[in-house]
Amino acid sequence: MLERIRIVLIGTSHPGNIGGVARAMHNMGLADLALVAPRCEVITQDSISRASGADHLLHHAVIHSTLEDAVADCTLAVGASARSRTLPWPMISPRELAERLPNECQHPDARVALVFGREDSGLTNAELQRCHAHVHIPTNADFSSLNLAAAVQVLAYECRMAWLSQTPLTPTDEHEDELATHAELERYFEHLERTLIAIEFHDPAQPRQLMARLRRLYLRARPEKMEMNILRGVLSATEKTAGTPPLQRQPQNQQE
Repeated sequence: MLERIRIVLIGTSHPGNIGGVARAMHNMGLADLALVAPRCEVITQDSISRASGADHLLHHAVIHSTLEDAVADCTLAVGASARSRTLPWPMISPRELAERLPNECQHPDARVALVFGREDSGLTNAELQRCHAHVHIPTNADFSSLNLAAAVQVLAYECRMAWLSQTPLTPTDEHEDELATHAELERYFEHLERTLIAIEFHDPAQPRQLMARLRRLYLRARPEKMEMNILRGVLSATEKTAGTPPLQRQPQNQQE
């Protein structure tokens, strides 16, 4: 289970924090570290010193330019956030997250991404909306700021406790088919937006958080690969009926 959990750091600005995260991960048996557009050198004297013997994680960390690339193969992405700032999103505690992991990680191809934002500003709303859920560490309200490595340590500890306490699981029919990956979901959202624009249901100039709300709906539903294929087929049939050739119109970039 622990091998299927990925720690994703976005825009980290201090190499020592990356080293501290590597140490926290290695303490708890995690080894998959992904860095998205780091704002500092990864391998430095400070990061190696803070890693305290876990510097092999630094050397094997995969650097990505975007969050989408870092979680493309993941079946569950959870963003660490103090709050949902514009639109309520499923919020869970570290313990609730840990309780979900044994089932989430049953399939050999399952991957779980725990996503952490920048030291100074955390995750953007757009990044949070690319996560299935948000995890909130219930700190002291009068002093809630956590060091990045400390936040990773808390979640990594809960992951390890879930792994230590798990018993042999009997496969259920709940996820008999493979879950859709993050990349497949993103392709669906692009197709959905293109179709909604084509049938004049969605106006990019006045988005009214439509796509954000639809993202929340589908991410909460956790669709399987076969269900995703059905939904894509429905969109293609809608485009055909509406007389819009596939890929004729691309969705515009926008902030919801």
